[in-house]
Amino acid sequence: MSAITRPRDGRMIGGVCAGLARRFGIKARTMRIIFVASCLLPGPQFLIYLALWLLLPNEKTGAAGAARTAW
Repeated sequence: MSAITRPRDGRMIGGVCAGLARRFGIKARTMRIIFVASCLLPGPQFLIYLALWLLLPNEKTGAAGAARTAW
């Protein structure tokens, strides 16, 4: 099982749903629908999303991506 990271492509807001979807092997759209549906229930969904946005690292880029952002 791989670590959860926020991908650089396919993000909508913070990339949390896309990262979780990639980790669990489902489509990002499905994960976003699950998140929106869970917001109809009482609980700290938005706080968890914000915490994951802050705590999950960005996906690492290759050497070409690092060279582009170096200047």
